[in-house]
Amino acid sequence: MDVGDHDYLRRIFPHFVAWKEQYGGPFLFWLGTQPRICISDYDSVKQILSNKYGHFVKNDAHPAILSMIGKGLVLVDGKDWVRHRRVLTPAFSMDKLKMMTETITSCAECLIKEWEDQASNSKNKETEVEFSKQFQELTADVICRTAFGSGCKEGKEVFHAQKQLQAIAIATLLNMQLPGFKYLPTKMNRCKWMLEKKLKNMVMQIIRSRIASEGNGYGDDLLGVMLDACYPTEQGKKRDELTLNLSVDEIIDECKTFFFAGHETTSHLLTWTMFLLSVYPEWQDRLREEVLRECGKENPNADMLSKLKTMTMVLLETLRLYSPVMFMYRKPITNIQLGRLQLPGGTTLVIPIPMLHRDKEVWGDDADQFDPLRFQNGVTKAAKIPHALMGFSIGPRSCIGQSFAILEAKSVMAMILRKFSFTLSPKYIHAPADMITLQPKFGLPILLRALEA
Repeated sequence: MDVGDHDYLRRIFPHFVAWKEQYGGPFLFWLGTQPRICISDYDSVKQILSNKYGHFVKNDAHPAILSMIGKGLVLVDGKDWVRHRRVLTPAFSMDKLKMMTETITSCAECLIKEWEDQASNSKNKETEVEFSKQFQELTADVICRTAFGSGCKEGKEVFHAQKQLQAIAIATLLNMQLPGFKYLPTKMNRCKWMLEKKLKNMVMQIIRSRIASEGNGYGDDLLGVMLDACYPTEQGKKRDELTLNLSVDEIIDECKTFFFAGHETTSHLLTWTMFLLSVYPEWQDRLREEVLRECGKENPNADMLSKLKTMTMVLLETLRLYSPVMFMYRKPITNIQLGRLQLPGGTTLVIPIPMLHRDKEVWGDDADQFDPLRFQNGVTKAAKIPHALMGFSIGPRSCIGQSFAILEAKSVMAMILRKFSFTLSPKYIHAPADMITLQPKFGLPILLRALEA
């Protein structure tokens, strides 16, 4: 695709586009023996996602995805979800997020120093960096340190095991799930079992290490909050009885969920932001000017980051055009009416986020174009309806880590803009691809040029 073309729908899911044009919406299609209904109007999507009474639940996860992220907050439903969410929410309070900023900038600083050294050692003072891979490693390091207090070694092992499980999930996602097939010792299944066992053992090792080092408590990061819910201290025993305990297996699943979700989505938000700022240098200049004005030559802190209004607009527009999560799946637990549809219980509903984000009736005629100014009055006034941006979902099950993701993305982008100018490498091929999350198929090689001190 041309680098200025952001309408990748016909590339990612041409069948959805063709069916929408031919039949309108919603439309029904079949995946093997399963009927699915594609919901592409905001009113129905709001009814599904804002439901407070549990009529719509998550669809059953693919076995390979389940082994990769566990049945944590993203996949649990009903009372289990309420219990998990209540336990985890304190770890994402704004006060704790502000404390994480220093860790984020420290992780980014090490990587930026490497790029500076590479650029200074080249004749033309520039270096080529493959940002898609580098950002994944950086965000994995950040989530390890901020949420689990673990070092690079343990975090990298978890990261690589999940990457291998992700590759298996991509390869088998469209395979028919034959009864009993997941128990057969095929080469793929044996590899999946081995990785799943390895992943569980590594996470358990991190948990045991934290339990062994208990002083006055387990810490106030995500892992500490979960352990306190599993093994309450004397103070913890007095807390609200509604905050029910988590089992060790549930903590392991939550660790797997947050290891993956905490680095995968943020890394792609950073990747696509770098891409867009390379394609639109005028916005790169505007952001750099804002960063230098608000942060100067210091590493950004939470107060500085809160003043980066233009940066927020660019990140939100990136989320609109290149949302890492492309589909949400729900199903009604009983027969229910959705708009003019009578849905049988258990029918899979597919919500295509990129299609909603390009709805010209809601976003305007320039919906396919990059225009951060649409967010200058905030998210709720960016389109004709207040809940139009689905990047973090909406309703009670919206992403618990969205403030953390934006804070991390702002921190990293501010540090890069302060040190470098950048353009797309001639090697870059614009080919957005569905690899469970939206990624540049051939990576994102970018030419970095160090700015004068």
